[in-house]
Amino acid sequence: MSAKSALNKALFIPNDERLLAAVQVKRRTKKKIPFLATGGPGDYTTFVCLSVTNKKPAQVFLTKVKQFEGSSSFVRRSQWSISQLRQVNGIDSVRDCPEFDLIFENGFDQWTTGSAGEKCMFVQILHHTCQRFIPERKPEFINCSSKLLGGNSILHEAADSVSSAVQKASQALNERGERLGRVEEKTGQMKNSAQHFADTAHKLAMKHKC
Repeated sequence: MSAKSALNKALFIPNDERLLAAVQVKRRTKKKIPFLATGGPGDYTTFVCLSVTNKKPAQVFLTKVKQFEGSSSFVRRSQWSISQLRQVNGIDSVRDCPEFDLIFENGFDQWTTGSAGEKCMFVQILHHTCQRFIPERKPEFINCSSKLLGGNSILHEAADSVSSAVQKASQALNERGERLGRVEEKTGQMKNSAQHFADTAHKLAMKHKC
């Protein structure tokens, strides 16, 4: 089971929410906290999750989730309504990079992901969600390449790829159908020729008998 599926099953489905995107992150500037709130030291993995409620009117949240080392469970640590999001900083609009910042009304987080691709997918889904669910005062997206905000987007490229595959499959089926049609036509011609030959042979045989 993928991390997104596990997160969705453990935290969001029970809360009547649907997980739209999740990305594993690390702080670019680590906070020096020798002991965690649980009272002991430990390593953990952090995820930033984007979810929407199933109940209408839909509400969208950004949630920080942690999974402590040696544990299969997930813990919600912080949550913001998407309306509290003021700015998304993609860091570099020219070069793909794994870093991004989220700026809220009352704070900010500076993150780095495992790869530029993971960051791109998350930011793109976040941008699309903001455009869909925030009627006004939409958050500002700065230092983001055009493919994250539309145009040649990853989602569009994926859709184009699927469409292209369907077209190729359809073309292959059409070509196969044409070939089968030609085979059937030739088979019919051969059948007619064989019947004509049989009729001619029968007539000749009857003539010689006479």
